[in-house]
Amino acid sequence: MKLKDRLIVSFLIILIVPLALMLLTGELFVIDNTNKIATMLTNDAKTLFFNIFTAVFAILIVTAFILISWTYGSIYPRMKDLEDAAKRIKDGDYDFHINIRGNDELTDVLSAFEEMRNALYKSSQAQYEAEEEQKRLISNIAHDLKSPLTSIKGYAEGLRDGVCRTDEKRLSYENTIINKADEMNSLLNELSLYSKIGTNGIPYNFEKVSVRDYYDDLSDEIRLDLENEGINFIYHDNVSPESSFSIDREQIARVVHNIINNSVKYMGDGEKMISLSVYEDGDFIKTEIEDNGIGISNDDLPYIFDRSFRGDASRNSRIKGSGFGLSIVKKIIEEHGGKIYAVSSVGHGTTMDFMLKKA
Repeated sequence: MKLKDRLIVSFLIILIVPLALMLLTGELFVIDNTNKIATMLTNDAKTLFFNIFTAVFAILIVTAFILISWTYGSIYPRMKDLEDAAKRIKDGDYDFHINIRGNDELTDVLSAFEEMRNALYKSSQAQYEAEEEQKRLISNIAHDLKSPLTSIKGYAEGLRDGVCRTDEKRLSYENTIINKADEMNSLLNELSLYSKIGTNGIPYNFEKVSVRDYYDDLSDEIRLDLENEGINFIYHDNVSPESSFSIDREQIARVVHNIINNSVKYMGDGEKMISLSVYEDGDFIKTEIEDNGIGISNDDLPYIFDRSFRGDASRNSRIKGSGFGLSIVKKIIEEHGGKIYAVSSVGHGTTMDFMLKKA
């Protein structure tokens, strides 16, 4: 039975029960205290009794009406809001607010329902953003794969058609094909790593490592790579010999290499420089990687760690990559319990810092 019907029935019961009692009583009697006998009420007494009963009955009607109207008015609108909200959620519409009013058990139900709606709304928004991000990612991957594939196809056709009339030219074509294939392989490896990170599929191997020893070895490797690129590399070690942190060696090396590779991509003309500095900052080890590249605009800077984000400057044939290298970096640092941030100035370069707790 609906709430409205229940209240109507309750209203009728409140009215009918007193009336039924009166009718069942029939002729009313009174006990004479003197003679101790039952006598019939006089007509005047009956009239007075019925007048009193009528007045009480009228008061009862008004009181019942007020109470039931008050109960109905305080419950039904909120029940209606709850019903409408449930229907909208069933239809997949989460972008609304439930009007919560009152201070009773039904208010608690409405509050819980609003929390559920808000959670569903956030979940749907996150899913939508993830889908849009996947679309951008696929678009980026398709764009970056198209260029080397086109080159491989062109040079392979040149070899097939006998364009290379000298051994030197043929070797040049073959090397270009190999380099483009390596470029595609690197891109696909990044995509594979990205998918593992997205599903927490990377098995971390944490161990206590000497900060100085770790970065001394890593800087030697980086220096050799950058010198081959014609980039000046500067390394500053500002930690005590006993400082250590708990890290996955391979993944932190990946972080440093990804940041430096990103710096290499966005180097400007003229003298090129990348520096790696390590500091102690309270309970943290701070790693700072600075370059003198083209920098990042203020519009792009807040989004550089977002998955598949790349600024407009990167959408050209000179700058390669999937665009989610820095999102991989951020994920690895966060799973080490650290944090990462960047500062940059267009035309002057970029500095990226990440903090890791000491062991």
